[in-house]
Amino acid sequence: MVRLPLTASQIDAGRRLGVRLRTARDGRDLAEVARAAGISPETLRKIETGRLPSPGFGTVVSLSRVLELPLEELAEIWTADNLAESA
Repeated sequence: MVRLPLTASQIDAGRRLGVRLRTARDGRDLAEVARAAGISPETLRKIETGRLPSPGFGTVVSLSRVLELPLEELAEIWTADNLAESA
């Protein structure tokens, strides 16, 4: 299966997701949070900077738990613009 390129709205949503995760980390060590979520520090760095705008579902779930963020809040960040774009 070929994955379609991300739209501009999806890339923007990924950047907003990264900002929210970085804000929630609130000074906690990036490597510590990444290890707790079961991902590499480089993966978390890419998500936070928007270079990985579409992380896997399991990664988002793990980060939401480690950072004590409601998964629904993170889903809203992703879906807000994307639902409008597909309408």
